Amino acid sequence: MHPQSLSLLEAEGFDVTDLRSKSWEEYSGDGTVMDIVITVCGSPAAETCRIWTGTPLLTHRGVEDPAAATKAAQPIAFREAYVILRRRATAFLEAPFETMDRKALQAHLTVCADID
Repeated sequence: MHPQSLSLLEAEGFDVTDLRSKSWEEYSGDGTVMDIVITVCGSPAAETCRIWTGTPLLTHRGVEDPAAATKAAQPIAFREAYVILRRRATAFLEAPFETMDRKALQAHLTVCADID
């Protein structure tokens, strides 16, 4: 994980002791079935997307890669990415998604992806 990510999460009160970056390949072949897949890369066209087991709902919540910023600008870039992703996650989790049907959940995911 990027050191700036760890510093930011720690400053936000998260325990970062056992955090590590994971590749989607860790989940291939282990029987894991995803219900929802949320991608966050800033340029998904340049990324290789996994074909997930089952039929998960998919949404893209693109955020520019803060690690691509200059070293001096990275603290601000990481903070901005964090604020955007936290706002989107909070909006998603505030809905009664446990009781939503698949179509309503996909629509909700789409709305939350557009929150900045």
